[in-house]
Amino acid sequence: MNAATQSECGLPPLAVNLVADARGLVSPPEICLKVAELAQASDTSVTELGEVIIRDPNLTARLLRLVNSPYYGLRGEIDTVSRAVMVIGTQELYSLVIAITAVRSFSMIPNGLVNIDTFWRHGIYAGLIARVLARRCHVLHPERLFIGGLLHDLGSLILYHRLPEISRNLILAANGDEEVLHEAERQELGFSHADLGALLLASWHIPITLQDAIRWHHCPGEATIARLEAAILHVSNVLANRSGIGGFCENTRDDGFVDERALRIIGLSSNEIDASGVIAEAGEHFTQTAAILAAA
Repeated sequence: MNAATQSECGLPPLAVNLVADARGLVSPPEICLKVAELAQASDTSVTELGEVIIRDPNLTARLLRLVNSPYYGLRGEIDTVSRAVMVIGTQELYSLVIAITAVRSFSMIPNGLVNIDTFWRHGIYAGLIARVLARRCHVLHPERLFIGGLLHDLGSLILYHRLPEISRNLILAANGDEEVLHEAERQELGFSHADLGALLLASWHIPITLQDAIRWHHCPGEATIARLEAAILHVSNVLANRSGIGGFCENTRDDGFVDERALRIIGLSSNEIDASGVIAEAGEHFTQTAAILAAA
């Protein structure tokens, strides 16, 4: 069973059709698919990967700005993509390519319900927090959790675009509580924005672990493949909403509840997680990361 088929399991036809329609708006750029192919090959050279990326000048410029930002804290300027690959590694560079191209592509989905800047502020803050938590939990390749946090709410853009009236009513009923909104979507539609996001990202060659984590970030105990990653995204989502600037909507409640099961999966208690410290650490890199990832 391939990744896309796995993501579709248990979802009603409406969900599958919504995502199929959305793929026409946000198909992954050819360069993104080529980088994914090279990143997964064992014999890819640094030069070969670099030559593919530099075909897109905008992507190259943003990539180098991000690698040279305090986000990485590297010594000395990285002035070529090939050098960036050597310093941060192929998989991490692929994660950054996904981040940059996804923000640029998904920002083109028309919707009248959400400020796209607010949407991406939430994703970026959640991604930065996820990266901090992943490092503290000694998760392998913590950069991939940044991608998970950044893209965890992509399915919402599909709902806002295709089902605006239903989405508006659900948003009003949730009154700034994202967990209430998620449950309301499931009750009304039989699926949620998290289900849609995971299914859509299958076509972007996002690893199945991140698809599973995104699908279950509101209820990590139900994850079947990536329970730890789903738990990290759950906590990151709640903390991003508490941060103020990283709230998922203009009037987000900042008293969101962290599922104790998620904390047990991560292996940190409420006292050990140091929420304010995690939010502050992520916030140190927020402004510059947001500026670099902002859609052109």
